[in-house]
Amino acid sequence: MNETKAILEQVADGRLSVEEAMLKLKTEPFVDVGYAKVDLHRAIRQGQGEVIYGESKTAEEIRGILEVMRSHGQERVLITRLSSDKAAFLQKTEPLDYHERARVGLIGGMPPADGLGRIVVATGGTSDLPVAEEAALTAAFYGNDVVRLYDVGVSGLHRLLAHAEEIMDASVLICIAGMEGALASVIGGLADCPVIAVPTSVGYGASFHGLAALLSMLNSCASGVSVVNIDNGFGAGFLASRINHPKHCKK
Repeated sequence: MNETKAILEQVADGRLSVEEAMLKLKTEPFVDVGYAKVDLHRAIRQGQGEVIYGESKTAEEIRGILEVMRSHGQERVLITRLSSDKAAFLQKTEPLDYHERARVGLIGGMPPADGLGRIVVATGGTSDLPVAEEAALTAAFYGNDVVRLYDVGVSGLHRLLAHAEEIMDASVLICIAGMEGALASVIGGLADCPVIAVPTSVGYGASFHGLAALLSMLNSCASGVSVVNIDNGFGAGFLASRINHPKHCKK
């Protein structure tokens, strides 16, 4: 996105002709490496470059995709669902910052926060932390100030109410919970900002691997609560960043 903007600015001030700009913009929109088609124009379309989903890909395949992305100017890359053994393989050749609990790999560092306000990530319990950290790191990777409120579930409501100021001050709230998933409704009834609920697969047998929490969150009586898929911390963090950067795609 920044590269395209720079090209247009060069045309506007006469440093680049229209024909030269067209030639620069006519780069192949994707590269076919056989096992994957790497999207090179995603930043132009959506404001952020492609993300690598590491699960079910081999370490060699991830490195191949990464090499294509970086060779075409994407210096900052987010890799999700990355196992520790694959991370160790990549770290032999890449400047990878690996977060094992979240199974997230980062290349290019964290940018300064430039969103409207803070994104608060709250969890029902400690068992939800892998999903919460995936959400928090994703939001931070896209330039957001992230506040973590962990283990503030409804079984000890006083723990949540002790953080009322952070909840009231948030620009976006991400509520992550398993079991019956009640945390999103409680926080949704306190906050005046969008709430993104993330059901997790944490719980005993009748939780059905997160389905019970998903249905509870979908049936929330609190207004302004939206729901992403089970264990989808990345999706919640990405959406929260979009909300916190309402003009991002126009920059």
